[in-house]
Amino acid sequence: MVAPDAPDARRAIRALPKAHLHLHFTGSMRLSTLHELAQRHGLRLPHALLEDWPPTLSGVDERGWFRFQRLYDAARACVRDEADMRRIVREAAEDDAAEGSRWLEIQVDPTSYAAHLGGITPAVEIVLDEARAASAATGCQVAIIIAASRMRHPLDARTLARLAAQHAGEGAGDVVGFGLSNDERRGTTPDFAKAFEIARNAGLASVPHAGELLGPDAVETTLDSLAPTRLGHGVRSIESPRVLERVVNEGVALEVCPASNVALGVYPQMESVPLRELAQSGAQIALGADDPLLFGSRLVAQYDAARDLHGFTDAELADLARSSVRAARAPTPIADAIVADIDDWLAAPADSAGEPA
Repeated sequence: MVAPDAPDARRAIRALPKAHLHLHFTGSMRLSTLHELAQRHGLRLPHALLEDWPPTLSGVDERGWFRFQRLYDAARACVRDEADMRRIVREAAEDDAAEGSRWLEIQVDPTSYAAHLGGITPAVEIVLDEARAASAATGCQVAIIIAASRMRHPLDARTLARLAAQHAGEGAGDVVGFGLSNDERRGTTPDFAKAFEIARNAGLASVPHAGELLGPDAVETTLDSLAPTRLGHGVRSIESPRVLERVVNEGVALEVCPASNVALGVYPQMESVPLRELAQSGAQIALGADDPLLFGSRLVAQYDAARDLHGFTDAELADLARSSVRAARAPTPIADAIVADIDDWLAAPADSAGEPA
């Protein structure tokens, strides 16, 4: 039994073992790395990725989303060769390991990098190979989610689903899921159902984005047509008790990314993100950082917000971390070991002097 803590006791969040399930490949980049890649390849970056960082963003209208996408595209254009791809994977693993992540699922759309690498297959194989190497080097086990884009034709998604199926597995350096990203107001969700069927038949998790820029109707359409294992975001399911009940009863985990929600204008401030309400509903939650390169904060900051702005106790933070592990595609021995370490974190005496910087 964990002894009650003093009211001001705080365990170090960086030491809390976690699984990180919502992190995009380009968006995981360190700002310093982006600057170095741009200089090496002779590319100019927008001012918002140089001195005015993190950028002021919005996704609630076409103009705001266009600016977000323009900045993302500018960063992605700096990834030009195999060394760049490997560096991003390795540094993502290093950064997550430093924040207590034991399992990382990084999401990549290989079509974005195929032109420089000879096709989508070598792009995926480079990422998978480096994921294995980074897992061994950092202790943070790295698996891959291949994601299609709503901005492309659903037939392209089927091609990616078949590629994902060829590399499907259950461990570090394997493809463990298939996603659907980009502006959820674009495309028609049911049109991607065949691609997700291909992925599910290969044993991959179904992890489409839904329920951030659009509300609960979009969540329900996604539940009906794509049979998700998890939803990227899904926070706006809170707006419909019926849809939220479906999410909970169907065991669909929500990858909640508070910094994204605020940066894109879904909620006015971090305190407005319905994190506690979702947790109290019984929804399975996995906190994620989404795109730290553009949103300016990584995974620990999301847990800090849960503690400092939503009043989560250390026991509740441990529950969030366990929830992220349960939602992960980590092999059972790895997941069990992470959960045991979470229990040890909570059982250890809290530092009444506060968490170290």
